[in-house]
Amino acid sequence: MNIKSELQQLCGDTQNLRLNDVNIEPETIQAIMINEVVPSCPEDDFYGKPDSAYMSTTIPMFRKAGIEVGLVQDILNRGIYITNAVKTPKSEYAVSKESIENSLPYLGKELALFPNVKVIMLMGDVAKKAFNMISKKTTKKNAVPSISTYKLRNTEIIYKGIRIIPSYIMTG
Repeated sequence: MNIKSELQQLCGDTQNLRLNDVNIEPETIQAIMINEVVPSCPEDDFYGKPDSAYMSTTIPMFRKAGIEVGLVQDILNRGIYITNAVKTPKSEYAVSKESIENSLPYLGKELALFPNVKVIMLMGDVAKKAFNMISKKTTKKNAVPSISTYKLRNTEIIYKGIRIIPSYIMTG
């Protein structure tokens, strides 16, 4: 399945959004890492060019964890999908609440494409905020407590049977 094509079919107008144009078998994905926002240049995103800016920080992060990868395909082959919470580049220093809200329907449908996910890592405050907004719509409460990420290190957070792990931004 191509993620971008699938989301275009499910959501309709995606013209101004940056969706992952990647072919994967959704049932093979067991972990999702949600980054904050797409970069201003599409080639710098995770599924852009092989030496993209986002991958220049992602690959060393995996290697530091003892997972030998060289390309985003190596990460996908390990059952890990990476996406961005906000599907439009930020136009100001901070990501606006409106940008997050505009991307929520797409992020929600994107996450629903993966039937075997066991873990979702929220990489940064924007990802945490976006995920909580999705959670609030379905459960009427935040999945992740609104406290500093470091205070959540020893907290087990489960949302609809999926382990949620808040962490720090992985790009930049």
